[in-house]
Amino acid sequence: MKFTDGYWQLRPGVSVLRPGTVESVEPDERGFTVFAPAGQITGRGDTLNRPVVTVRFFSPAPGVVGVTIGHHSGGLPREPHFGLSTDDDHPVAVDITGISASLTTGELTARVALVDGWRVDFRHGDRLITASTGRSVGIVTDGEGRRHVHERLALGVGETVYGLGERFGPFVKNGQTVDIWNADGGTASEQAYKNVPFYLSSAGYGVFVDHPEHVSFEVGSEVVTQTQFSVEGQSLTYYVIDGPTPKDVLRRYTALTGRPARVPAWSYGLWLSTSFTTSYDEKTVTEFVDGMAERNLPLSVFHFDCFWMRQFHWVDFVWDPATFPDPEGMLRRLHERALKVCVWINPYIAQRSYLFEEGRQAGYLVRNTDGSVWQWDKWQAGMALVDFTNPDAVRWFTGKLKALLDMGVDCFKTDFGERIPTDVVWHDGSDPQRMHNYYSYLYNKAVFELLEAERGEGEAVLFARSATTGGQQFPVHWGGDCESTFVAMAESLRGGLSLAASGFGYWSHDIGGFEGTPDPTVFKRWIAFGLLSSHSRLHGSGSYRVPWAYDEEAVDVLRHFTRLKLSLMPYLAAAAEEAHRDGIPMMRPMILEFPDDPASAHLDRQYMLGPDVLVAPVLSADGEVTFYVPAGTWTHLVTGAQLTGPAWVTEKHEFDSVPVLARPGAIIPFGARSDRPDYEWADGVQLRLYTPAEGQRQRVRIPSPGDGPGAEFEVSFRDGVATAELVAGASSAYHCVVAGTEVAPR
Repeated sequence: MKFTDGYWQLRPGVSVLRPGTVESVEPDERGFTVFAPAGQITGRGDTLNRPVVTVRFFSPAPGVVGVTIGHHSGGLPREPHFGLSTDDDHPVAVDITGISASLTTGELTARVALVDGWRVDFRHGDRLITASTGRSVGIVTDGEGRRHVHERLALGVGETVYGLGERFGPFVKNGQTVDIWNADGGTASEQAYKNVPFYLSSAGYGVFVDHPEHVSFEVGSEVVTQTQFSVEGQSLTYYVIDGPTPKDVLRRYTALTGRPARVPAWSYGLWLSTSFTTSYDEKTVTEFVDGMAERNLPLSVFHFDCFWMRQFHWVDFVWDPATFPDPEGMLRRLHERALKVCVWINPYIAQRSYLFEEGRQAGYLVRNTDGSVWQWDKWQAGMALVDFTNPDAVRWFTGKLKALLDMGVDCFKTDFGERIPTDVVWHDGSDPQRMHNYYSYLYNKAVFELLEAERGEGEAVLFARSATTGGQQFPVHWGGDCESTFVAMAESLRGGLSLAASGFGYWSHDIGGFEGTPDPTVFKRWIAFGLLSSHSRLHGSGSYRVPWAYDEEAVDVLRHFTRLKLSLMPYLAAAAEEAHRDGIPMMRPMILEFPDDPASAHLDRQYMLGPDVLVAPVLSADGEVTFYVPAGTWTHLVTGAQLTGPAWVTEKHEFDSVPVLARPGAIIPFGARSDRPDYEWADGVQLRLYTPAEGQRQRVRIPSPGDGPGAEFEVSFRDGVATAELVAGASSAYHCVVAGTEVAPR
């Protein structure tokens, strides 16, 4: 939200209180509180009719400084709050002198000037990373009498900002106004399904605004030298999160807000959907599955979209008897073909669903202020909303889902959860504004925890659309409703990169696009992008996404990239383990791996898949693609062709090819199978070395798809010969290859 008219004036009706001087500092065990009157105090008379801004500095975790800016503190508590994992025992140093007060945790220091006006410097060691200056803090009253609090943190020369959720506009957020407010707006607008009040800076820090309600960011857009963030109310809490690298920031941020769970090995395989409004029954499903098998196309998951239930009944979790008269038998038959089954759900209860009356009578549905059930006709006629703040409602809702799990369903596509009203009453008294975004967290948490309870940790997986801070704990998320065009393909990638910069470890999208029917060119180009993502799904709206619906070449392209992905499972599994362990996403913006390369700052048409594989999707009909290669000699995973950077490269690719390059010095394990994702990844593994350095010695760990120990190898390169030694775990066979040439078979 913008409060100023240019730099010097305020907008009509707006007034602002700002800290003018520091009157005193009160230390405590974990930090200190600064009392800053809105003006200079030269005598006792200046303390009268003088508002005071109260600012507390504290540290909830190592390398993180929290700041709470407050005005009047007599308001009632407002729930919900983000659940944060704090550490009250980590070392914190407080130093107060006559000229400054400082708080240090790790290498991060917040230093408040006690003389000459308001200034707070945030430093990593001796390096200034950002600052709050004289006009940064504001206690605002707008023209309608509403109160807001804003902070503005300085932007340095050339500093770029990323994140703020899954946003489909420009990847670099500088110059943008971003509203943290979940919306069902597709992928072609400034609205977003997944809004996260956290941004990542190229200057080596991150900022998390600890408010689940609407947060407005002005990233160099109100004051071009600052990032402003504001909330309505009388207080604002934010955290400055130290680096110095972007990966370090994400490690600390996800340690605070939650890290992604492990997901089952089978989820990395290809998912095939019925699509949305298409006509389908068990015969259709069987034809799809048969068609994939007959064409030697590996398939792992079959997904039933909305119309597995009867129209106007969404959701009642009852299979439509006209199209699926024997759901238990059908699920059994799909399982016999080694397939997992996903079904679509949402948290909305249509009036025609039998669950509506159950939920109304039991008090499980969100209510209006007069006690009636909140309803509207958008999406489903007379639909209501499950109240996930009511523990009994959670048990009721998940109990219905458990019946589906008992029937043979393996996972759920948790669609929707964005259009949450703010003129309602919640069971636990939560503030409606704060529940709007937070609802997505409670919804996905309830379903994910059911799956963990029924299937076990590591076996739960969602296909979720809405999210906010903390939602990364309940993977996987997909990019929502995009059009079937190259432009939409590019905007989807920007959304995925922004979400990755916001702490989400896994991400997917609809291969071919959702709205409309892609022409064969778009579909085939999208296949490579889809299979070189963490998770891969064929899904559309009004048309099927089986490849033979386009042409036979699409079948070949799908086979090629599906098998490439499955052969990369040892490598992908290790990247997934890093996402779970450290919060580093599987699909990574280039700035995450190459923060010191200025060219990486604005790259949004390519990415790193894990630490060592560069992917540049082809976004043109003629196959021409331009991408950036960082320093060193990079090797094409499939062809073995080499490129030396730093350089911009333009290539032309056929449909069965895409720039997918191994990083210089990388050791990439290839699995012995390419027909399924859930095999013993270490057995028969091939350890491929790409442009290794003489004397290179490196440990490579390969996880197990289950509870097994996996395997760890020590790989060496000396005198042109690569060798590998199994140092932990188990592997039936393994060998090393350098640049595609076998050197030391074992």
